[in-house]
Amino acid sequence: METETVTATETELLVETRRDLHRHPELGFQEFRTAGIVAERLRAAGYAVQTGVAETGVVGTLHGGAGTGPTLLLRADMDALPIAEECAHDFTSTNAGVMHACGHDAHVAVGLAVAERLARSCAEWGGTVKYMFQPAEEGLGGALGMIEAGVLDGVDAALGLHVWLGLPSGVVGVVGGPQMAGAGEFEVTIRGKGGHGAIPHETVDAVLIASQCVVALQSVVSRNVSPLEAAVVTVAAFHAGSAHNVIAETATLKGTVRAFNPAVMKELPDRVERVISGVCAAMGATYEFHYRPEAPPTVNDGRMAEIVRREAVRIVGEDRVRTDPDVRTMAAEDFGVVLERVPGCYFFVGGRNEERGILHPHHSPRFNLCESCMPVAVDVLHAAARAYLAGGGTS
Repeated sequence: METETVTATETELLVETRRDLHRHPELGFQEFRTAGIVAERLRAAGYAVQTGVAETGVVGTLHGGAGTGPTLLLRADMDALPIAEECAHDFTSTNAGVMHACGHDAHVAVGLAVAERLARSCAEWGGTVKYMFQPAEEGLGGALGMIEAGVLDGVDAALGLHVWLGLPSGVVGVVGGPQMAGAGEFEVTIRGKGGHGAIPHETVDAVLIASQCVVALQSVVSRNVSPLEAAVVTVAAFHAGSAHNVIAETATLKGTVRAFNPAVMKELPDRVERVISGVCAAMGATYEFHYRPEAPPTVNDGRMAEIVRREAVRIVGEDRVRTDPDVRTMAAEDFGVVLERVPGCYFFVGGRNEERGILHPHHSPRFNLCESCMPVAVDVLHAAARAYLAGGGTS
Protein backbone atom coordinates (compact mmCIF):
# COMPACT_ATOMS: atom_id res chain seq x y z
CA MET A 1 0.00 0.00 0.00
CA GLU A 2 1.36 3.40 -0.95
CA THR A 3 1.82 5.97 1.77
CA GLU A 4 -1.04 8.45 1.84
CA THR A 5 -0.38 11.73 3.58
CA VAL A 6 -2.75 14.43 4.78
CA THR A 7 -3.30 17.15 2.19
CA ALA A 8 -3.27 20.87 2.90
CA THR A 9 -7.07 20.90 2.65
CA GLU A 10 -7.37 18.03 5.13
CA THR A 11 -4.94 19.77 7.49
CA GLU A 12 -7.00 22.94 7.37
CA LEU A 13 -10.15 20.98 8.24
CA LEU A 14 -8.32 19.10 11.01
CA VAL A 15 -7.23 22.33 12.68
CA GLU A 16 -10.62 23.98 12.15
CA THR A 17 -12.45 21.01 13.68
CA ARG A 18 -10.11 20.74 16.64
CA ARG A 19 -10.33 24.45 17.44
CA ASP A 20 -14.12 24.49 17.14
CA LEU A 21 -14.38 21.60 19.58
CA HIS A 22 -11.84 23.29 21.86
CA ARG A 23 -14.02 26.40 21.99
CA HIS A 24 -17.05 24.29 22.94
CA PRO A 25 -15.87 21.61 25.41
CA GLU A 26 -18.39 19.30 27.04
CA LEU A 27 -18.05 17.12 30.12
CA GLY A 28 -18.57 13.37 30.16
CA PHE A 29 -22.07 12.24 29.17
CA GLN A 30 -22.84 15.84 28.15
CA GLU A 31 -21.16 15.73 24.72
CA PHE A 32 -24.36 16.56 22.82
CA ARG A 33 -22.92 19.17 20.46
CA THR A 34 -19.78 17.12 19.81
CA ALA A 35 -21.81 13.97 19.15
CA GLY A 36 -24.02 15.88 16.73
CA ILE A 37 -21.01 17.05 14.71
CA VAL A 38 -19.60 13.51 14.67
CA ALA A 39 -22.87 11.92 13.57
CA GLU A 40 -23.37 14.48 10.79
CA ARG A 41 -19.86 14.00 9.39
CA LEU A 42 -20.08 10.20 9.55
CA ARG A 43 -23.44 10.12 7.78
CA ALA A 44 -22.13 12.43 5.08
CA ALA A 45 -19.20 10.06 4.56
CA GLY A 46 -21.51 7.07 4.09
CA TYR A 47 -21.43 5.40 7.50
CA ALA A 48 -24.42 3.77 9.13
CA VAL A 49 -24.66 5.81 12.33
CA GLN A 50 -25.96 4.91 15.76
CA THR A 51 -26.33 7.73 18.28
CA GLY A 52 -27.15 7.82 21.96
CA VAL A 53 -24.90 4.83 22.71
CA ALA A 54 -24.08 4.88 26.43
CA GLU A 55 -25.97 8.19 26.58
CA THR A 56 -23.93 10.35 24.19
CA GLY A 57 -21.70 7.95 22.28
CA VAL A 58 -21.72 7.59 18.50
CA VAL A 59 -20.87 4.50 16.44
CA GLY A 60 -20.31 4.63 12.68
CA THR A 61 -20.19 1.38 10.71
CA LEU A 62 -18.83 1.02 7.19
CA HIS A 63 -18.36 -2.11 5.07
CA GLY A 64 -15.51 -2.33 2.62
CA GLY A 65 -16.24 -3.14 -1.00
CA ALA A 66 -13.43 -5.63 -1.57
CA GLY A 67 -15.08 -8.66 0.00
CA THR A 68 -15.49 -10.15 3.42
CA GLY A 69 -12.91 -9.65 6.13
CA PRO A 70 -12.38 -8.81 9.79
CA THR A 71 -14.17 -6.13 11.77
CA LEU A 72 -11.85 -3.45 13.10
CA LEU A 73 -12.87 -1.04 15.86
CA LEU A 74 -11.36 2.44 15.85
CA ARG A 75 -11.91 4.71 18.83
CA ALA A 76 -11.83 8.42 19.70
CA ASP A 77 -12.89 9.89 23.06
CA MET A 78 -14.89 13.13 23.17
CA ASP A 79 -15.14 14.49 26.73
CA ALA A 80 -13.47 17.50 28.31
CA LEU A 81 -12.44 18.19 31.91
CA PRO A 82 -13.81 20.45 34.69
CA ILE A 83 -10.83 22.82 34.44
CA ALA A 84 -10.80 26.59 33.90
CA GLU A 85 -8.57 27.28 30.91
CA GLU A 86 -5.61 29.65 31.31
CA CYS A 87 -4.32 29.59 27.72
CA ALA A 88 -4.11 32.84 25.75
CA HIS A 89 -4.80 31.57 22.21
CA ASP A 90 -7.79 32.74 20.18
CA PHE A 91 -9.80 29.52 20.52
CA THR A 92 -10.04 29.26 24.31
CA SER A 93 -13.02 27.57 25.91
CA THR A 94 -16.30 29.47 25.90
CA ASN A 95 -17.74 27.08 28.50
CA ALA A 96 -16.69 28.49 31.87
CA GLY A 97 -14.84 26.00 34.02
CA VAL A 98 -14.67 23.34 31.29
CA MET A 99 -11.66 22.71 29.07
CA HIS A 100 -10.21 20.22 26.62
CA ALA A 101 -7.10 19.75 28.75
CA CYS A 102 -6.23 16.25 27.57
CA GLY A 103 -6.38 16.39 23.77
CA HIS A 104 -9.75 14.75 23.19
CA ASP A 105 -10.68 17.60 20.84
CA ALA A 106 -7.77 16.51 18.65
CA HIS A 107 -8.81 12.87 18.98
CA VAL A 108 -12.25 13.65 17.55
CA ALA A 109 -10.78 15.74 14.73
CA VAL A 110 -8.30 12.98 13.86
CA GLY A 111 -10.99 10.31 14.13
CA LEU A 112 -13.28 12.10 11.71
CA ALA A 113 -10.44 12.59 9.24
CA VAL A 114 -9.52 8.89 9.38
CA ALA A 115 -13.16 7.85 9.07
CA GLU A 116 -13.63 10.04 5.99
CA ARG A 117 -10.44 8.78 4.37
CA LEU A 118 -11.47 5.16 4.91
CA ALA A 119 -14.85 5.93 3.37
CA ARG A 120 -13.28 7.44 0.27
CA SER A 121 -11.24 4.28 -0.29
CA CYS A 122 -13.80 1.70 0.86
CA ALA A 123 -13.86 0.00 -2.56
CA GLU A 124 -10.21 -0.93 -2.00
CA TRP A 125 -10.50 -2.82 1.29
CA GLY A 126 -12.54 -5.71 2.65
CA GLY A 127 -14.10 -6.23 6.03
CA THR A 128 -15.84 -3.75 8.30
CA VAL A 129 -14.82 -0.64 10.21
CA LYS A 130 -16.64 0.37 13.37
CA TYR A 131 -15.76 3.86 14.56
CA MET A 132 -16.44 4.37 18.26
CA PHE A 133 -16.72 8.00 19.36
CA GLN A 134 -16.80 7.57 23.10
CA PRO A 135 -18.16 9.77 25.88
CA ALA A 136 -16.86 10.06 29.41
CA GLU A 137 -13.34 8.67 29.26
CA GLU A 138 -12.24 10.82 32.20
CA GLY A 139 -13.08 8.45 35.02
CA LEU A 140 -16.79 8.00 34.29
CA GLY A 141 -16.72 4.63 32.52
CA GLY A 142 -17.73 5.64 29.02
CA ALA A 143 -15.88 2.79 27.31
CA LEU A 144 -17.48 0.15 29.51
CA GLY A 145 -20.89 1.68 28.88
CA MET A 146 -20.42 1.41 25.13
CA ILE A 147 -19.21 -2.18 25.48
CA GLU A 148 -22.30 -3.04 27.50
CA ALA A 149 -24.37 -1.46 24.70
CA GLY A 150 -22.79 -3.89 22.21
CA VAL A 151 -20.08 -1.88 20.47
CA LEU A 152 -17.69 -4.84 20.53
CA ASP A 153 -20.16 -7.32 19.05
CA GLY A 154 -18.42 -8.97 16.11
CA VAL A 155 -15.22 -6.95 16.56
CA ASP A 156 -11.95 -8.79 15.85
CA ALA A 157 -9.38 -6.10 16.75
CA ALA A 158 -9.14 -2.48 17.90
CA LEU A 159 -6.92 0.55 17.38
CA GLY A 160 -6.74 3.89 19.17
CA LEU A 161 -4.32 6.71 19.88
CA HIS A 162 -3.59 9.56 22.25
CA VAL A 163 -1.83 12.81 21.43
CA TRP A 164 0.91 12.86 24.03
CA LEU A 165 2.85 15.76 25.53
CA GLY A 166 5.48 13.34 26.80
CA LEU A 167 6.86 13.11 23.24
CA PRO A 168 7.98 15.76 20.73
CA SER A 169 5.43 16.68 18.11
CA GLY A 170 4.99 13.98 15.48
CA VAL A 171 7.05 11.32 17.25
CA VAL A 172 5.16 8.03 17.53
CA GLY A 173 5.45 5.89 20.65
CA VAL A 174 4.23 2.29 20.70
CA VAL A 175 5.11 -0.84 22.66
CA GLY A 176 3.86 -4.38 22.76
CA GLY A 177 2.39 -5.23 26.14
CA PRO A 178 1.36 -2.55 28.68
CA GLN A 179 1.32 0.97 27.24
CA MET A 180 -0.55 2.60 30.12
CA ALA A 181 -1.16 1.52 33.70
CA GLY A 182 -4.34 0.40 35.36
CA ALA A 183 -5.68 2.69 38.06
CA GLY A 184 -8.02 2.70 41.02
CA GLU A 185 -8.84 5.17 43.76
CA PHE A 186 -9.23 4.58 47.48
CA GLU A 187 -10.68 6.57 50.36
CA VAL A 188 -10.29 5.64 54.01
CA THR A 189 -11.88 7.29 57.05
CA ILE A 190 -10.06 6.62 60.33
CA ARG A 191 -12.09 6.96 63.51
CA GLY A 192 -10.42 7.48 66.88
CA LYS A 193 -11.45 9.42 69.98
CA GLY A 194 -11.21 13.19 69.99
CA GLY A 195 -10.27 15.38 72.90
CA HIS A 196 -8.30 18.31 74.23
CA GLY A 197 -4.85 18.86 72.78
CA ALA A 198 -3.47 19.19 76.31
CA ILE A 199 -4.75 15.74 77.38
CA PRO A 200 -3.59 13.41 74.58
CA HIS A 201 -3.54 10.28 76.79
CA GLU A 202 -7.35 10.36 76.93
CA THR A 203 -7.71 10.35 73.15
CA VAL A 204 -7.13 8.13 70.17
CA ASP A 205 -5.49 10.59 67.79
CA ALA A 206 -6.81 10.12 64.25
CA VAL A 207 -4.17 12.49 62.83
CA LEU A 208 -1.32 10.46 64.30
CA ILE A 209 -2.86 7.19 63.14
CA ALA A 210 -3.51 8.49 59.63
CA SER A 211 0.06 9.77 59.49
CA GLN A 212 1.35 6.33 60.42
CA CYS A 213 -0.83 4.88 57.64
CA VAL A 214 0.66 7.27 55.07
CA VAL A 215 4.19 6.23 56.06
CA ALA A 216 3.37 2.52 56.26
CA LEU A 217 1.72 2.53 52.83
CA GLN A 218 5.08 3.40 51.29
CA SER A 219 6.14 -0.18 52.03
CA VAL A 220 3.50 -1.69 49.74
CA VAL A 221 5.46 -1.04 46.56
CA SER A 222 8.91 -1.50 48.08
CA ARG A 223 8.15 -4.71 50.00
CA ASN A 224 4.98 -6.31 48.56
CA VAL A 225 5.52 -5.80 44.81
CA SER A 226 8.31 -7.52 42.91
CA PRO A 227 11.12 -5.11 41.98
CA LEU A 228 10.70 -6.39 38.41
CA GLU A 229 7.20 -4.88 38.31
CA ALA A 230 6.10 -1.23 38.28
CA ALA A 231 3.51 0.03 40.73
CA VAL A 232 2.39 3.22 42.45
CA VAL A 233 0.60 3.84 45.74
CA THR A 234 -0.01 7.55 46.26
CA VAL A 235 -1.83 9.23 49.14
CA ALA A 236 -2.87 12.49 47.55
CA ALA A 237 -5.22 14.00 50.13
CA PHE A 238 -5.22 14.14 53.96
CA HIS A 239 -8.09 15.88 55.76
CA ALA A 240 -8.43 16.12 59.53
CA GLY A 241 -8.98 18.49 62.39
CA SER A 242 -10.37 22.00 62.71
CA ALA A 243 -8.55 23.73 65.58
CA HIS A 244 -5.04 24.06 66.99
CA ASN A 245 -5.90 22.61 70.39
CA VAL A 246 -8.38 19.85 69.51
CA ILE A 247 -7.22 16.31 68.78
CA ALA A 248 -9.21 15.13 65.78
CA GLU A 249 -11.57 12.19 66.12
CA THR A 250 -11.56 11.40 62.40
CA ALA A 251 -9.15 11.68 59.48
CA THR A 252 -9.68 10.96 55.81
CA LEU A 253 -7.07 9.80 53.32
CA LYS A 254 -7.60 9.65 49.56
CA GLY A 255 -5.25 8.17 47.01
CA THR A 256 -4.59 6.12 43.92
CA VAL A 257 -2.99 2.77 43.08
CA ARG A 258 -1.53 1.96 39.65
CA ALA A 259 0.29 -0.90 37.96
CA PHE A 260 1.08 -2.28 34.51
CA ASN A 261 0.53 -5.93 35.44
CA PRO A 262 -3.18 -6.86 35.83
CA ALA A 263 -2.28 -9.38 38.57
CA VAL A 264 -0.42 -6.71 40.57
CA MET A 265 -3.28 -4.29 39.96
CA LYS A 266 -5.69 -6.81 41.46
CA GLU A 267 -3.56 -7.23 44.61
CA LEU A 268 -2.88 -3.56 45.40
CA PRO A 269 -6.18 -2.55 47.04
CA ASP A 270 -6.06 -5.56 49.37
CA ARG A 271 -2.48 -4.69 50.32
CA VAL A 272 -3.45 -1.08 51.02
CA GLU A 273 -6.37 -2.07 53.22
CA ARG A 274 -4.28 -4.64 55.09
CA VAL A 275 -1.76 -1.94 56.06
CA ILE A 276 -4.49 0.43 57.19
CA SER A 277 -6.24 -2.32 59.15
CA GLY A 278 -3.03 -3.28 60.96
CA VAL A 279 -2.08 0.28 61.90
CA CYS A 280 -5.58 1.06 63.15
CA ALA A 281 -5.77 -2.16 65.18
CA ALA A 282 -2.40 -1.46 66.78
CA MET A 283 -3.38 2.08 67.74
CA GLY A 284 -6.96 1.53 68.84
CA ALA A 285 -8.87 3.03 65.94
CA THR A 286 -11.49 1.79 63.50
CA TYR A 287 -11.69 2.57 59.80
CA GLU A 288 -13.90 2.51 56.72
CA PHE A 289 -12.22 1.63 53.44
CA HIS A 290 -13.67 2.25 49.99
CA TYR A 291 -12.03 1.34 46.69
CA ARG A 292 -13.18 2.12 43.15
CA PRO A 293 -11.42 0.63 40.11
CA GLU A 294 -11.03 3.23 37.37
CA ALA A 295 -9.42 1.39 34.46
CA PRO A 296 -7.46 -1.80 33.85
CA PRO A 297 -3.98 -1.62 32.31
CA THR A 298 -3.97 -0.76 28.61
CA VAL A 299 -2.15 -3.80 27.24
CA ASN A 300 -1.25 -3.90 23.55
CA ASP A 301 -1.32 -7.08 21.54
CA GLY A 302 2.18 -7.68 20.18
CA ARG A 303 1.03 -8.35 16.62
CA MET A 304 -1.18 -5.25 16.48
CA ALA A 305 1.61 -3.12 17.99
CA GLU A 306 3.96 -4.36 15.29
CA ILE A 307 1.49 -3.29 12.58
CA VAL A 308 1.40 0.21 14.07
CA ARG A 309 5.19 0.34 14.49
CA ARG A 310 5.83 -0.81 10.94
CA GLU A 311 3.39 1.68 9.40
CA ALA A 312 4.69 4.51 11.60
CA VAL A 313 8.26 3.83 10.49
CA ARG A 314 7.14 3.89 6.89
CA ILE A 315 5.44 7.26 7.39
CA VAL A 316 7.70 9.22 9.78
CA GLY A 317 10.97 7.26 9.68
CA GLU A 318 12.71 4.96 12.13
CA ASP A 319 14.27 7.83 14.07
CA ARG A 320 10.83 9.26 14.92
CA VAL A 321 9.32 6.04 16.24
CA ARG A 322 10.01 5.04 19.84
CA THR A 323 9.45 1.53 21.14
CA ASP A 324 11.51 1.68 24.34
CA PRO A 325 9.94 1.08 27.79
CA ASP A 326 10.13 4.79 28.67
CA VAL A 327 7.31 5.40 26.19
CA ARG A 328 4.96 3.84 28.73
CA THR A 329 3.20 5.86 31.40
CA MET A 330 1.57 5.17 34.75
CA ALA A 331 -1.35 7.33 33.65
CA ALA A 332 -4.50 5.32 32.92
CA GLU A 333 -6.95 5.17 30.03
CA ASP A 334 -10.28 3.36 29.81
CA PHE A 335 -9.46 1.95 26.37
CA GLY A 336 -7.95 -0.76 28.55
CA VAL A 337 -11.42 -2.31 28.95
CA VAL A 338 -11.56 -2.70 25.17
CA LEU A 339 -8.14 -4.36 25.02
CA GLU A 340 -9.17 -6.76 27.80
CA ARG A 341 -11.72 -8.15 25.37
CA VAL A 342 -10.17 -7.94 21.88
CA PRO A 343 -6.56 -7.72 20.65
CA GLY A 344 -5.50 -4.25 19.68
CA CYS A 345 -3.05 -1.41 20.03
CA TYR A 346 -3.18 2.00 21.68
CA PHE A 347 -0.30 4.28 20.73
CA PHE A 348 0.97 7.80 21.31
CA VAL A 349 1.62 10.63 18.87
CA GLY A 350 3.76 13.35 20.44
CA GLY A 351 2.32 16.84 20.73
CA ARG A 352 5.03 18.76 22.63
CA ASN A 353 6.77 21.77 21.08
CA GLU A 354 9.04 23.48 23.59
CA GLU A 355 10.11 26.23 21.18
CA ARG A 356 6.49 27.38 21.03
CA GLY A 357 5.92 26.94 24.75
CA ILE A 358 3.69 23.90 24.25
CA LEU A 359 4.95 21.81 27.13
CA HIS A 360 2.35 21.92 29.89
CA PRO A 361 1.15 18.44 30.87
CA HIS A 362 -2.21 16.85 30.32
CA HIS A 363 -4.91 18.06 32.74
CA SER A 364 -3.12 21.38 33.23
CA PRO A 365 -5.15 24.60 32.78
CA ARG A 366 -2.38 25.69 30.39
CA PHE A 367 -2.42 22.50 28.32
CA ASN A 368 -2.15 22.92 24.57
CA LEU A 369 -0.79 20.77 21.76
CA CYS A 370 1.26 21.34 18.64
CA GLU A 371 -1.30 20.90 15.90
CA SER A 372 1.33 19.61 13.47
CA CYS A 373 1.00 16.28 15.29
CA MET A 374 -2.53 15.76 14.01
CA PRO A 375 -1.71 14.98 10.36
CA VAL A 376 0.83 12.42 11.60
CA ALA A 377 -1.85 10.86 13.80
CA VAL A 378 -4.23 10.63 10.85
CA ASP A 379 -1.60 9.09 8.56
CA VAL A 380 -0.43 6.47 11.06
CA LEU A 381 -3.87 5.42 12.30
CA HIS A 382 -5.24 5.23 8.76
CA ALA A 383 -2.24 3.27 7.52
CA ALA A 384 -2.41 0.81 10.43
CA ALA A 385 -6.13 0.28 9.85
CA ARG A 386 -5.63 -0.33 6.13
CA ALA A 387 -2.71 -2.69 6.78
CA TYR A 388 -4.78 -4.74 9.19
CA LEU A 389 -7.76 -4.91 6.84
CA ALA A 390 -5.56 -5.67 3.83
CA GLY A 391 -4.04 -8.58 5.70
CA GLY A 392 -7.44 -10.02 6.43
CA GLY A 393 -6.83 -9.56 10.13
CA THR A 394 -3.23 -10.77 10.08
CA SER A 395 0.08 -8.88 10.05
